Amino acid sequence: MKIGPIEVWPPVVLAPMAGITNAPFRVLCREQGAGLFVSEMITTRALVERNPKTLRMIRFAESERPRSIQLYGVDPATVGRAVRMIAEEDLADHIDLNFGCPVPKVTRRGGGSALPYKRHLLRRILREAVANAGPLPVTMKMRKGIDDDHLTYLDAGRIAAEEGVAAIALHARTARQHYGGVADWSAIARLKEAVPEIPVLGNGDIWSAGDALRMVARTGCDGVVVGRGCLGRPWLFNDLENAFNGSPERARPALGEVAETMARHAEGLAGCFDIERYAVADFRKHVGWYLKGFTVGSELRRELATAGSLDGLREGLAKLDHDQPWPPNTDTPRGKSGERSKVLLPEGWLDDPWDCVVPEEAESDVSGG
Repeated sequence: MKIGPIEVWPPVVLAPMAGITNAPFRVLCREQGAGLFVSEMITTRALVERNPKTLRMIRFAESERPRSIQLYGVDPATVGRAVRMIAEEDLADHIDLNFGCPVPKVTRRGGGSALPYKRHLLRRILREAVANAGPLPVTMKMRKGIDDDHLTYLDAGRIAAEEGVAAIALHARTARQHYGGVADWSAIARLKEAVPEIPVLGNGDIWSAGDALRMVARTGCDGVVVGRGCLGRPWLFNDLENAFNGSPERARPALGEVAETMARHAEGLAGCFDIERYAVADFRKHVGWYLKGFTVGSELRRELATAGSLDGLREGLAKLDHDQPWPPNTDTPRGKSGERSKVLLPEGWLDDPWDCVVPEEAESDVSGG
């Protein structure tokens, strides 16, 4: 699969996830298999204003090539300035635009999965991004639409292809579905039929390498985007590489290797955050994902999930049964799930799908989602 000048094999992309896909986690995933590994969501306003936290978030490890940044923006001019900054200052090799985030603090500003409803505004943003990217490929990630009554993905896909976007990723849920229910893979097939001239990547309910192969076979998509399926499982990228290369081999690490990876992950976060206690606190959310399916007592799980230092975490990891084999039946949903009762939108957002007005205070200065 080619995304602009970038050869991507296997055709696998790590989905941007707030608070997850920072450099330490990307490095662990990249060690397991090739593909594209995208940063956390970066807001265009924060980037052009050179917000210190945002500038730290776009740091890449030396081993990371190609470097991929995901941008969130609602104002076409601000998006254009941010893309130009990335291209001129060599901050990344690939730019992805976020039109898929379903969280209320994003959609109520008209951003993320709310934005493609405004067709002309979407076109202006994509045109500014592509025009300012120079040689860098611009891609976009989106959802099916706001809800089943306001589907946008086919119109958005055609607009993207017309404006020179290099590839499109579709999370086959609506914003209202959030992460609940079952992803509608048939929508991925319909999008591929609508825009055969550019790569289409499918996203949603890929918990194993077998799921990825089934999605490609069923939809005709050119590649897959993996999000929650790799939480606590960077080894999934090893499985995906083997699967796309026709190998049945799958990574099944014993608990000792999992513990070693957990320690490396936390240590990497300490280097990323610069303050150890923040890093260890941030790592706590990963503990349950890494240990899912393994037999670990509740007291030890609690000790690991409340460790206050790297030494404390290492002491807890040493108590695990390092010879315990990889548990069966772990290719199951991870992370957040559930639907929303409604999608928060700017007042009057649904009145006119062709309106180009940028909502007031649409441009957030906080990166990460």
